[in-house]
Amino acid sequence: MLNNLFPAKFDNEFRGYKFSLWIFYLLTAITLWRSQHHLFSADGGAQTIATIPLDSYSTAASNAVITTFSLWGLSQLIIGLLYLMSCLRYRSMIPLFYLLAALEYFVRFAYIGVVKPMETAGTAPGATINLPFTLAFLLLLFFSLKSPSRRT
Repeated sequence: MLNNLFPAKFDNEFRGYKFSLWIFYLLTAITLWRSQHHLFSADGGAQTIATIPLDSYSTAASNAVITTFSLWGLSQLIIGLLYLMSCLRYRSMIPLFYLLAALEYFVRFAYIGVVKPMETAGTAPGATINLPFTLAFLLLLFFSLKSPSRRT
């Protein structure tokens, strides 16, 4: 199983269960969509999605939050392009990307959200999905590493 997570070389063979491959395609599309919204919306999604009350901040503070969300969108775009590359050419990387996605959402939930909380006017979607996504990505990691039994 560890050889599937860290193969000697990346190739286009996916060795896990097919449904975990298809869900990764969906994750890739969602990541790319999220990136463009954070990059190109006027508020970077800070107020319109994350419910951060930018109207109550000074212009400089509001601009700093918007810039940070835009930079986050750029990071999501790069991650999404790496996901897309793995979907098209290097499918053996998908288990590693599931591990990294689980790590990202776990750190959001267990560390950043607790130690560095952000003021919001409501519950941001990210705050509600961090724990479920962590658990889902760990489960999908398992199924992406486990080879389906082949009957002869």
